Amino acid sequence: MAQRRGVAEILTGAAVLAVAVGFLVYAVSHSGQTTTAGYTLQARFERIDGLAIGSDVRIAGVKIGTVTEARIDPKDFIAVVSMSVRPDIQLPKDTSAEITSESLLGGKYLSLSPGGDDTILKPGQTITITQSSISLEQLLGKFIFNLTTVSKPADAAPSTDGALK
Repeated sequence: MAQRRGVAEILTGAAVLAVAVGFLVYAVSHSGQTTTAGYTLQARFERIDGLAIGSDVRIAGVKIGTVTEARIDPKDFIAVVSMSVRPDIQLPKDTSAEITSESLLGGKYLSLSPGGDDTILKPGQTITITQSSISLEQLLGKFIFNLTTVSKPADAAPSTDGALK
């Protein structure tokens, strides 16, 4: 009986190990780190807070590419983002790029809005119309600061003892 129980424990352990290896293989193969076939474009932003290498590039919410590189231009200290775009998506020269939040708690992605120009962006060219990332912390700080400024009465002047009149 003890021998049968030992064999069952070994088989159960092997099954658990096989399932764990299967999950590991799936996670690595679907991690988004694969190279995307397509052409490379660049965009320049003042801020790219939260945008990471591997972030989605989307048009109308549909993924059409991936952010492949983010670096700083040492001449003007502007963030330069490189992206790979699917080869079947031909973007007009007046396409705009905006760093957008997926949700309040989610990550960021690069949203492209194609324009109406007849000239098509060629591989390696730069999207010139961009909108940088908006910092929620800065917006919240400005909102709170404005609330405290508005809540003080405008005609309240300090008296000689330091109290408001």
